Amino acid sequence: MGSIALGLRDLASGADTAPPAWDRLAHWPRFRARLALLALGLLLLASALVPITAGPSEIPTPSAGEVLRGPDPATPAPVRDADLAFYDSVIERIAKGESYYDFIVEAQRAANYPVRPGLAVRLPTLAYLDAWLGHSGQIAAAVILLLATLAAWWRRLGEEPGGEPHRLWKLAFLYVGISLGLNSYFFVLHELWAGALLALAFALHRPGRWGASLAVAALALAIREQALPFVLLMGAMAVWRRDWREGAAWAALAALFLAALTVHLQLVSAHTLPTDRLSDSWLALRGLSGALSNIVLSSNLRFLPHWLAGPLVVVAMAGWAGWRSPAGTFGTFLFLGYALAFAIAGRDNNFYWGLVIAPVLFMGFAFAPRALASLGRAALGKP
Repeated sequence: MGSIALGLRDLASGADTAPPAWDRLAHWPRFRARLALLALGLLLLASALVPITAGPSEIPTPSAGEVLRGPDPATPAPVRDADLAFYDSVIERIAKGESYYDFIVEAQRAANYPVRPGLAVRLPTLAYLDAWLGHSGQIAAAVILLLATLAAWWRRLGEEPGGEPHRLWKLAFLYVGISLGLNSYFFVLHELWAGALLALAFALHRPGRWGASLAVAALALAIREQALPFVLLMGAMAVWRRDWREGAAWAALAALFLAALTVHLQLVSAHTLPTDRLSDSWLALRGLSGALSNIVLSSNLRFLPHWLAGPLVVVAMAGWAGWRSPAGTFGTFLFLGYALAFAIAGRDNNFYWGLVIAPVLFMGFAFAPRALASLGRAALGKP
């Protein structure tokens, strides 16, 4: 415990007495810092009070021992969640040679799932990949993706202002966030893979060197359309830097995806009927509870009581906001943007959308002690 406390103290204080250039909040004027500190305190209080809910949905989570050694044969297997079981059946049918669009609408209709609008029917990319990889291949892909993400972030942290100090601590927090991707129980979830791929795309990106990031983000987008805001933000940041070539590349990716999505919707609509079930509205306006619920329930924070898990999400975001670097700026806009989207759109049982951003968000904990301490010093007018 002493070494942990020492590490956190070092994270908060830094090696020098003067605030480094990458410490964004330390350079704020006193009045702005006081307003920010007041807003942060109110947000922390609100995040501790609002409910964290998934509605009627319940997804049993295997223990860590089951993940490592497999389930105990003497213990009855948990009942498979209906949504995950449905994706299992889709993958099995594709593995047997059936074509996705020949059966998917009928299958969702038979399971009493909505098929209108066409966005209620998932893109076929992950189903084909899972069928091709098989269970062993999915495990191998998850391990490779995790190791690649850790390696890519290790390298980026070494190149970013403020990323090098305590790099192991930052990577440890990152691992806590992305380790959920090793849980084979959720391998059929589109958001799980899209989020892991976006974590890698984020790490691979550099201004002027964005080809690998674009390719990985394209795969994430092909799996789940919730990756589109990431792509649009990448393009917007490139335009802000006046890198017209990169901005055009991200815009082209978004345009190609929208064209592919149009084809998907047309193929789905060819099999739908006017009497088919219409999806409930995604415009739920759940506010702060919705934003926190999506992130908490899609991460390892779900094991904590809601009065603690909610404020921790706010603390992690504050850590990202305090990191003055290209990665810190992009991450701050990314997480706040998705949080706003979750507050507006998505029902309680859509909480798994949070998997798209949860993997990297945890790294904000490594920057939070310094950010909070700097904000406090700026509010008091201390250097």
